[in-house]
Parts: sequence; C-alpha cells; structure tokens
Amino acid sequence: MAEVERPIVLDTDVVSLTMRGQLDVDAAGLYGRTWCVSFVTVGELVQGAAAADWGLRRWTRIADWLRDVVVLPYDFNVATTWGLMSGSAKRRGHPRPVNDTWTAAVCVVNDLPLATRNVKDFEPYVHHNGLVLAPV
Repeated sequence: MAEVERPIVLDTDVVSLTMRGQLDVDAAGLYGRTWCVSFVTVGELVQGAAAADWGLRRWTRIADWLRDVVVLPYDFNVATTWGLMSGSAKRRGHPRPVNDTWTAAVCVVNDLPLATRNVKDFEPYVHHNGLVLAPV
C-alpha cells in the first residue's frame, strides 16, 4: 500500500491559481497530497466573489471546490498562537498583515506546511515561529 503524502495547506493565491487551472499541481508538488485551507482562505474567496458580484454558477464552483478540501478552523490554540505571533512581530517593529498571520498560525498549530507563491510575506514566520513553507 502506497504511503499517503502529508497534508499541505494551500494559501489563497495557490487556491486561486488551482481553481482557474493555472497551476500544474504535479510540478508544484501538490499532486497526491491532502489539500487543506485555513478558515481565512474561505473568507478571502467569499470576499473576492462578493466584490466581483459573482453569479450562482461561480458561487457553486467555490462551494464544490471547498467540498473536496479540508477546511482548518479557528480554535483557542490558533487564536492564542495568532496573538503571540502578531504581538512578537509588533515588538520586533515589523507588524504583519492580519490574514497572513492567521494563516501562519493555523499552519503552525496544525504542524502543516504552507504552499504559497508569496514566500516573502511569510518568511518572518519561518524564522521566528517555525512555519514550514512549500514554495510553488
């Protein structure tokens, strides 16, 4: 029996490219892995669709896509990790965007790597909080 690849969290940029068919998931190292997204990505997808005034067909496409992935929720551990990460970044004089910090906190708490094209945005979490990145 083949070993199942470890789950991986997809950042919103990767989700968007994947949904549009603009990312070679095999070349990106995502094929055969369990795809996860944070609760933040769900919100960002809905925000983008609402802002673009999508019709029912496109809304259904988001719902169908999300049905096939694991949505990692907010919980107490994620919230406290977010607070520690955010506070530490402010103390260092380098506050980070709120949604990036939530996504990083979800990954750190669940001990899962983050697939992103926005590597530079997440590098501080790698150096200070143990986030593992999987650049695509």
